Amino acid sequence: METALVWFRTDLRARDNHALAAATEAERLCCVYCFDPRGFGSREYGGTNSFRYEKTGSHRTRFLRESVADLRTSLRELGSELIVRHDRPEAVVPELASAIDADFVSFQATSTPEERAVERTVTARLKRTETNPDVESFRGHTLYHPDDLPVPVARIEDTFTPFRRTVENSDATVRPTVEAPSALPPIPEVAGTAAEADASASAGALDPGEIPTFEALGVEPATQDERAVLRFEGGETAGLERLERYVWKRDRLREYKETRNGLLGSDYSSKLSPWLNLGCLSPRTVYEAVERYERERVENESTYWLVFELLWRDFFQFQFEKHGTQPFERDGIRHRADIHWRSGTDGESEEEFERWKRGETGIPFVDANMRELNETGYVSNRGRQNVASVLANDLRIDWRKGAAYFETKLVDYDPASNYGNWAYIAGVGNDSRNRSFDVGWQAERYDPDATYVKYWLPELDGVPGEKAHEPWTLSPDEQERYGVTLGEDYPEPLTQWLGSNE
Repeated sequence: METALVWFRTDLRARDNHALAAATEAERLCCVYCFDPRGFGSREYGGTNSFRYEKTGSHRTRFLRESVADLRTSLRELGSELIVRHDRPEAVVPELASAIDADFVSFQATSTPEERAVERTVTARLKRTETNPDVESFRGHTLYHPDDLPVPVARIEDTFTPFRRTVENSDATVRPTVEAPSALPPIPEVAGTAAEADASASAGALDPGEIPTFEALGVEPATQDERAVLRFEGGETAGLERLERYVWKRDRLREYKETRNGLLGSDYSSKLSPWLNLGCLSPRTVYEAVERYERERVENESTYWLVFELLWRDFFQFQFEKHGTQPFERDGIRHRADIHWRSGTDGESEEEFERWKRGETGIPFVDANMRELNETGYVSNRGRQNVASVLANDLRIDWRKGAAYFETKLVDYDPASNYGNWAYIAGVGNDSRNRSFDVGWQAERYDPDATYVKYWLPELDGVPGEKAHEPWTLSPDEQERYGVTLGEDYPEPLTQWLGSNE
């Protein structure tokens, strides 16, 4: 090939990037990333019972901007450049390919329907350009390549355990990573024989461009709460540093299974999800780190469990590839028409939904997790399950509204993992059994002294631990003694929730 174009998506890395590796054989190389306007601002949730929500909030926008900046730095150090555009990929990629006379275009394929639709449109438009380049997509967002699964994606089980056993009991292997290139081909030059107008247009097409500001993207600038368990810095550099710190410097992998349900602190779990979901790290890179750790330090249930979690992540990716848009429907892949969902947009349910979002339900364990989410863009897996269960199973508010709110707020949002987990908890996804959580029991189990609750709800700081999880049980004398008045300093619990938990 003479001139290659790499379209970066959720693969913002140089290491273990097959789309980039395939293009290094070219004589000239151009790399591009598009801030798609459809991913920002207010939009309507499609399908029946639509509602509006913010697609991408401040925390993930910050992480994305940092990740693109880090990728640009890496590519420049390798002798290349990252062209950045604030436009739709189907407009940018074919135009850029024509401007540089590309004969090869590569990108990372995805599993979810909206993203796959963009892939198809980009590919179709590339084929209609005068140069008609070869177009190749690569799989790099999952641990296992779909071609290596023991069964085709369309035939994988709809529940996790049979899927896991099928994979683990087969001869399926994880493909090895590819190293980051030591150098990249030079960027194309404007052809001297081109007409002056065409040359000028081509030169403009090759302008690196600026990373869009928060204002240009229509997003409020991010502020980092000092109480955050970790400052999630975007980019491959920070992702590799986090992996190194967690696995090797702090040696926390050996106890991952025992500590992963912790609520406070930076190292009780790996917290690699933001870098994995945006592709700053590949799951194969994490897998190889675990393998090396097992060879050099210890192999135990905890080391297995981190790979187990990567397989859960794969499961949701393949499920969404299998089922298309159905997992985003209110009735889910189980077609659960027997559940009466409240809309969250009328009367009492609207007020309850707004209180849930603000972390003002009057249920301390829920409120603490929601406030952490709002202020930092992150919340533990244990917290996510509990707040989702309250909204979907106790309040019976349309689970998709909660999933959409998470989509806005999470720094580590991934469509398959987010909506897959929400549907799972709501009983319309990959397990139709009752997944309702006893929040009171969960709070006592995972936050026995209410340390986490008081950390995010300082208004309850004076309340003893045994009472802090159930402040509605405080008598007027106790409220005065502990310095908290229900309904003023801290809200009364939601009536709907309290009634269903008496």
